[in-house]
Amino acid sequence: MPTRWPPVIWALLLTTFAVRAGGFVYPFLSYRLDGLHLTSSVASIVLAVFGAGWLMGQMLCGWLADRIGRRATLAGAMLVAATTFPVLAQVHTPLALTAAAAVSGAVYDAPRPVVAAMVADVIPDEAGRAKANGWRHFATNVGAATTGAVGGALAGRTGIPTLFWVNGAVCAVIAVLVLWVLPRTTRTAVVEHGGYREAITDPRLWVLWLASLLTLIPVGALFSALPLMMASDGLDAAAYGWTQVTSAVAVLVLSPLLNPLLARRAARPHAMVGPLALSGLVLGAGIGSAGLASTTLGYSTAAFLAVPGEIIAFVAAGDIVNRIAPPHARATYAGIWGTTLAAAIMCAPALAGWSLTHGGSELAALTTLTCGFLGAAVCLPLHGLLRRPHTQTVEVS
Repeated sequence: MPTRWPPVIWALLLTTFAVRAGGFVYPFLSYRLDGLHLTSSVASIVLAVFGAGWLMGQMLCGWLADRIGRRATLAGAMLVAATTFPVLAQVHTPLALTAAAAVSGAVYDAPRPVVAAMVADVIPDEAGRAKANGWRHFATNVGAATTGAVGGALAGRTGIPTLFWVNGAVCAVIAVLVLWVLPRTTRTAVVEHGGYREAITDPRLWVLWLASLLTLIPVGALFSALPLMMASDGLDAAAYGWTQVTSAVAVLVLSPLLNPLLARRAARPHAMVGPLALSGLVLGAGIGSAGLASTTLGYSTAAFLAVPGEIIAFVAAGDIVNRIAPPHARATYAGIWGTTLAAAIMCAPALAGWSLTHGGSELAALTTLTCGFLGAAVCLPLHGLLRRPHTQTVEVS
């Protein structure tokens, strides 16, 4: 791992790890709702609202990071999380749960666009940015593995609400550290024309958004379709846990190998559209191969095969965002792109449910494979757009 990064990059990597390692709210929200004995329709609404909040929060935090500054936005979002997560742990009525879920979803993944923009602010070259983003993804996955291990161990002893309180406490500590460590100079200059006006009229961003959504749906399927497929084969939750362990181990092993290769690719003059297309093929084929599995080993192998695609996808998409975003709208672009993960997590279970109902595991695997391959196909028009000179017309107010 690099050792010559500025201290702020190390602080951002630590923040990324801590947010995800203590991020118990989303993975354990279903258990919290189940413990309240809510109807399935009410629980589904609360989960959907959390997802919608996650999606909107990415755009809002990206916009705020460009308008009021990176440091203020990140600290503010963490303070809101520190207040809202405990509320979500204590309320019981459907209305209160829905409101708390909306706000919690909005700030749960708030650091993603802010950190992405700050990496681009601090590191001037594309190779360095790609390397930092690769290790940022590594920190996210290690944190997620920590969340599952620690949360699973504590849930039975302390109860799910306690995990939410711990998540809030972690966010409070992060807010303090952000205000203490991150420099005020990370704020971008206030510009006359808002970043959203440029972003919503930039066809490159929206074609990238579509390609990324299709590419990341197999990642969402890892957490939605895979357990359903395994259950249909008579495998229990412990078996599914092994697929997650396998995925985490693959990230730990492959990230140090792939990150230098991706950094060298990012040093080239052209954006990483080819690697993004490759990631869609790898993710689609990897998770799609689960349709041929019937044992824990087979499903774990499918999860392992998908990991290289996941690593490449996040680094390649980040490289493209960095290249097309104006300096004063970096967080706005990153926030809009960041909605792809939330949207993929929302789409994947819906596709999995439909596929399993109408065609079983084979159709679920084929649907996942198709999404990954369509993501690769959309990279063709994206490649053409990125090769053309881009002009941005903005009205002067």
